[in-house]
Amino acid sequence: MKDYESKIEAEVARLAELAGDLSVPVPTCPGWTLAELVTHVGRTHRWAAHVLRNRAQERIGSREVPSGLAEGQSGDAAWLRSGAGELLRTLRETDPEMVVWTWGPDKRASWWPPRMLFELVIHRADAELALGIDPVVPAATAVDGIEEFLHNLPYATWVTRPLAELGVERATIHLHANDADGEWTITQGPAGAIEWARGHAKGDVAVQGPVSELLLMIYGRRSPDTLTVYGDRDLLDRWLTAAAF
Repeated sequence: MKDYESKIEAEVARLAELAGDLSVPVPTCPGWTLAELVTHVGRTHRWAAHVLRNRAQERIGSREVPSGLAEGQSGDAAWLRSGAGELLRTLRETDPEMVVWTWGPDKRASWWPPRMLFELVIHRADAELALGIDPVVPAATAVDGIEEFLHNLPYATWVTRPLAELGVERATIHLHANDADGEWTITQGPAGAIEWARGHAKGDVAVQGPVSELLLMIYGRRSPDTLTVYGDRDLLDRWLTAAAF
């Protein structure tokens, strides 16, 4: 089993380290400052811990879960660490096979650790970009992150709706890491249907580059301009705009 808990711990430590001046705007999350970003991440940790502790079988809104913040108050680094500690204790005490609500395809507790890790990875990258730091994701983590994204993508209704509005009958997007063992083909079908497969294939558009950059691109944090693109760039741009979490 992948050690998601230790990676979550490391990502929380890094994000807390970045959470100094909370008034800094976050360009990759329009309208947010670092205060909003830290508050969002900390609320998400407390929400996930609540879902798991209570073995929730139906959706619970994240704002239905107590955050420890007064109305209108933002979280800070200490508050972030506290919620992450609660999440990590809960993850370590929970049977990964326990049946529980998730918004993804897997209705087991094991769905939550990777989801929480990549929520953190991307928002840590947001904070670094806001501070003028070039984010780096270790290659093995980025490969795992791309597959976690693609695994959940067909179930992210807030994404599949705009994908359906692209009006694409069938299109393929190929991702090719040039620094790790990773190639993926995403097939966009009618009505926003999404399928994906590992391995080499021809696509209507292909993107090649470091796997960390590919991960950030599919989350809308990197422009394809930083990578090598072959084929239908307009399709890629429209798809990325619709698919970004």
